[in-house]
Amino acid sequence: MKSITIKGSKRESVGKVATKALRNAGLVPCVIYGGETPIHFSAEEKAFKNLVYTPNVYTASIDVDGQAIPVILQDIQFHPVTDKILHVDFYQLFDDKEVTMTIPVKLTGTSPGVLNGGALRFTNRKLKVKALPANLPDFISADISELKIGSKLVLKSLSNDDYTFMHPENTVVAQVRTSRNAVKVADDEEEVAAE
Repeated sequence: MKSITIKGSKRESVGKVATKALRNAGLVPCVIYGGETPIHFSAEEKAFKNLVYTPNVYTASIDVDGQAIPVILQDIQFHPVTDKILHVDFYQLFDDKEVTMTIPVKLTGTSPGVLNGGALRFTNRKLKVKALPANLPDFISADISELKIGSKLVLKSLSNDDYTFMHPENTVVAQVRTSRNAVKVADDEEEVAAE
């Protein structure tokens, strides 16, 4: 999985007044959980651009005063009006500890059902997986080239040894439904045959 480096500096004081002063200076207060003790630090708001405002999923390496800490984004709080980032929580990664993450799904192939006029419903664009940090995928590939009208692609067919899905096996990822166009085309063909 791709990683983004964010430079930060440790926060000496943690509290409302110190936090407000940080935000006024254009910095975002952050915390890293998962280690022996939580690490409080601050970073520039623009440093989070590639981590937050993207459809892709990344791990991050937080450089706090020369010490690089591998993390994943746990939680983020935005201002209700301005959408500025108010606070970010990270979770520290360890090579031997499994972690749960939401990974995007990418569809591959061409569905014969869609070519025949069916409507593709992509119901689960992101899936929760549990894996060791080294086995986390950038995306989950879902092949729809076998989907005819009325058929579904379920999670069981996407199973992988590297990671475990945190959803039931019968969760529908994508399906091809009958659309009005498909039915109308069939009716027109019947009318022509009758004439």
